[in-house]
Amino acid sequence: MCGLMMHRELSIPAILDYAAEVTPGLRITSARVEGDLHSYTIREARVRIRRLASALQAQGFGPGDRIATLAWNGYRHFELYYAIAGIGAVCHTINPRLFPEQISWIMNHAKDQALFFDTTFNDLVASLHPQMPAGIKLYSLSDTPVMPGATAFETLIAGAEELSAWTEVPEATAVAMCYTSGTTGDPKAALYSHRSTILHAMSTALAAPDSFGQGRRVMPVVPLFHVNAWGLPYTAPLTGTDIVFPGPKLDGASVFSLMEETGVTASWGVPTVWAGLLEEMRKAGRKPAGLEVLYIGGSALAPAMIGSFDAFNVRALHAWGMTEMSPIGTITRPTPSQDPAERIAEATPQGKRTFGVEIRIVDEEGQILPHDDQATGELLVRGHGVISAYYDAPAASAKAFDAEGWFRTGDVARISPEGQLTIVDRTKDLIKSGGEWISSIDLENAAIACAGVAMAAAVAVPHPRWDERPLLAVIRAPGSEVTPEAILEVMAARMPKWQLPDDVVFVESIPLTATGKISKKDLRVQLKDYYQS
Repeated sequence: MCGLMMHRELSIPAILDYAAEVTPGLRITSARVEGDLHSYTIREARVRIRRLASALQAQGFGPGDRIATLAWNGYRHFELYYAIAGIGAVCHTINPRLFPEQISWIMNHAKDQALFFDTTFNDLVASLHPQMPAGIKLYSLSDTPVMPGATAFETLIAGAEELSAWTEVPEATAVAMCYTSGTTGDPKAALYSHRSTILHAMSTALAAPDSFGQGRRVMPVVPLFHVNAWGLPYTAPLTGTDIVFPGPKLDGASVFSLMEETGVTASWGVPTVWAGLLEEMRKAGRKPAGLEVLYIGGSALAPAMIGSFDAFNVRALHAWGMTEMSPIGTITRPTPSQDPAERIAEATPQGKRTFGVEIRIVDEEGQILPHDDQATGELLVRGHGVISAYYDAPAASAKAFDAEGWFRTGDVARISPEGQLTIVDRTKDLIKSGGEWISSIDLENAAIACAGVAMAAAVAVPHPRWDERPLLAVIRAPGSEVTPEAILEVMAARMPKWQLPDDVVFVESIPLTATGKISKKDLRVQLKDYYQS
């Protein structure tokens, strides 16, 4: 028996209409590429978005067309998110930190028909234009044209009338496309729908109430080109939350200053950004006024850094997920504990699942393991925000799921009886020494606890006796002269002796991926002969 209820298709433009009507004073503030601050209300944004949607239609774009962006976090990029959705097209965000050949490959694989780009990428766009799909149209996110053949964004919408009505499409229609960074093989695309995106936004709002609501201001430091800034451009308007876009400057000083000036209460991003912010907070001896909570994704934040933020009365919490999951799958649920040690302990795991996401762990034979916080196995997921296949990649899709249709994350994890997820490592980053497994994440967390260590990365290095042994690469904090012996002594208080690295090597920099994570793959290549010499 079916319920006798109206059926309305879930639609991204409905978020914009709702926010403009219910919370018309919601403000969107952006640090622009031009160097100044831009601020307007969601109602004013809606007028521009409807004009942009009309202009896109006049340019010949419509349902199913892929419209690419190569841009920082700003109001024009935000407008594109909704205008593209409003005509039934697909917003394809491109990570500018990828190698140029990866970008051109991605654009051709996606069959992009237009590219909107920030002026900081003029040279990149000019050099890649010959390798882009034939006939692609170029638009610069600027007031005036910046290169031959490109139309300025403001020129595009200047004479356009507001769109009379959004294009109605089924809720399963694709609305956004995001490629993985392609650390192994070619990049692969997740193709999100209106339905999956809205349900993901709702689930995020329910799981992280400290970030959202009227009177609060969230800063997506995670880029709009990285998994739709973790859905924040949708969750924030849906919940009446002001948005602050940081633009291209993500160094600690710039982030601190913008937070201070705009009254940011919550911010989401990767650990490399928060390390810079923490350094700036230490210099100033305080946190940015109003800042209450940071959400960390991409890789785990060490307990020592969580404690450092806690000392400034800032809660640092985890959000775990993947491009293939829209991306958020679990979020830390903090309690009002007054004990700093308890706050750090509850923030160290990756949190509990969001509504609509199911998680489980399996052994090498695919047998389901207990959620007892002891057993470790490969983490599998399914849910309304999880891909069912990669776009136009049948071979990769065939390997990505088990027989029951659960997605293989490639993470090794344990789950507590209360549903608390702890990521032990990536399957490819585990270190197998003498037949026993060692977690690179545990090694890094132990090393970061040592004073004078700014960043640490542990990798497996071939060893003549033990097959593999861990090696720790460390960046010293400014002015520090910390020694390998001091680091290993601190680590020895937290880990069994056999798991400790045989040596510590000091480096000026640690390679990062295009999404700001430590590139263990590149580091392993750099250090592969260390124990052989």
